[in-house]
Amino acid sequence: MTSVRNRLLLLSGNRWLIGLFTVLAIGACSPKTRWVSKPVNKPAEKSVEPPPAPKPVVPPAPKVSVISLILPFGLNHIGPGQSYTRISLKEARIAADYYRGFKLALDSLTFYGYNYKLQLFDSRDNGSQAHGLAYNPRVRASDLIVGPVFPDDVKLFTSVLTSPRKPIVSPLSPESPSVFKNQNLVTVNPPLEYHAWATARYINDRVKPQKVFILSSGFSEDNKYIVPFKRALDSLSGKHIKIVTITIVRGQLSILTPQLFKDKQNIFVIPSTNQAFLTVTLHSLDTLNARYPVTIFGHPSWEHFLFLKPKQLQRLRTHITSADNVDYHTAETINFIRNYRNTWHTEPSAYALKGFDEGLYFGRLLAENSIKNMADFKGLHNSFHFQKIAGQGWVNTHVKLLMYSNFELRKVE
Repeated sequence: MTSVRNRLLLLSGNRWLIGLFTVLAIGACSPKTRWVSKPVNKPAEKSVEPPPAPKPVVPPAPKVSVISLILPFGLNHIGPGQSYTRISLKEARIAADYYRGFKLALDSLTFYGYNYKLQLFDSRDNGSQAHGLAYNPRVRASDLIVGPVFPDDVKLFTSVLTSPRKPIVSPLSPESPSVFKNQNLVTVNPPLEYHAWATARYINDRVKPQKVFILSSGFSEDNKYIVPFKRALDSLSGKHIKIVTITIVRGQLSILTPQLFKDKQNIFVIPSTNQAFLTVTLHSLDTLNARYPVTIFGHPSWEHFLFLKPKQLQRLRTHITSADNVDYHTAETINFIRNYRNTWHTEPSAYALKGFDEGLYFGRLLAENSIKNMADFKGLHNSFHFQKIAGQGWVNTHVKLLMYSNFELRKVE
């Protein structure tokens, strides 16, 4: 934007000539007396200097927010004799889609007079590269750093920038901030423990069962969900809801039947993501459902598993938590897709939507000098409700609860 200085206009008017009045003195003559006039010494008149011209007002330079994006473009695979692997190409597409969405958000914010300088850096999904970027003067001088993307890179990068400074956004990883222990970190994707808490809260507040059955696969990975879920439900219910944890082998549920109800819903929490275990266990629960009403609460990753059967999940009244749920029928989403197509000549992925939401949110906070407040935000892909955790930075805790209805996932609360 170019500013034009307004010049002061000279005052206009008529100059009036002031007439001189001639004083005629008539003296009386006397033969004996003659008056002699003496010169009168008048003080020299002081010259009046015109007032100094006002100094022109110089408008302040517009604020420019500097943002550094650190994404796994993998540009080192483009050189002579180099090529992308299947994994590195997938990562590069994630980086490109996220960048396009983020850039589109900043471009839309310039409509309000905000100004940004966007710097791109390639992490190459390489730990040493990410670690080295933490020493880059341009990165360190940024008002906001977004990236790296993957947990190992985030850990190496943030290990350098530990003293209080401007925010470092972890844009896509749901890894718990307790792993990184960095006070500057902003974790956008809610970690698994907050999904477990959201499920426990809904069961305690809405379902109010006498007992809850946790069906474990026996793999230690399940404990990442089981431990925070049990802690949350015990805390919320005052330990008034009994928790029964059992390891299921080959779908054998007969040991549970003496504890089941025929006249009310039996609540099962299944924290596993193992395909073989889920296939057999869900089939057994489907059979059990004919005699004992079954309601299931599953792992958030189930939303992306193609091997799961929507009809079966609907019969079992399956609920899952999610941080990613887009309503493609809203005017805002339709408008975003149209603008994205017109700008980039391709279809937006989920990562493009994430980039747009995060670019819009953090771009506005920077421009309005409210980056320390982390106000709530409702985006196209997810909503943000950040909580400050001592020594771990800010964490988004907003999670939706979904249920299978009409063979698709719909929001419960």
